[in-house]
Amino acid sequence: MRFLADESSDFAVVRALRAAGHAVSAVGEVAAGASDEKVIAAAVREGAVLLTEDKDFGQLVFAERRATGGVIFIRFPAAFRAELPRVICRLVEQRAEKLVGSFVVIQPGRIRVAQRRQVAE
Repeated sequence: MRFLADESSDFAVVRALRAAGHAVSAVGEVAAGASDEKVIAAAVREGAVLLTEDKDFGQLVFAERRATGGVIFIRFPAAFRAELPRVICRLVEQRAEKLVGSFVVIQPGRIRVAQRRQVAE
């Protein structure tokens, strides 16, 4: 799968997904400081699922109805950060087909998947 990791994403997740054979671009490596609007547009252009810890993407996807190839919104407190790369890799392994086009919220012990209709930009 293809992913685009927002600058807010834990880089350990980027490394873990790359190690698992996934194509992962990191905004911090290719377009540091890009606006959220540019990041979500880049994910669509690349056919990538966006990885983020920035709640503003929920606003863009649902309230502003921005096009998306899928978003994984990570909500992991400090006490659980060590588990995060493994949990994300397992999510991708087990639910890859459901991630595309969905808005996924992942927390320790909980995963919520909201399917959403594709919207043209």
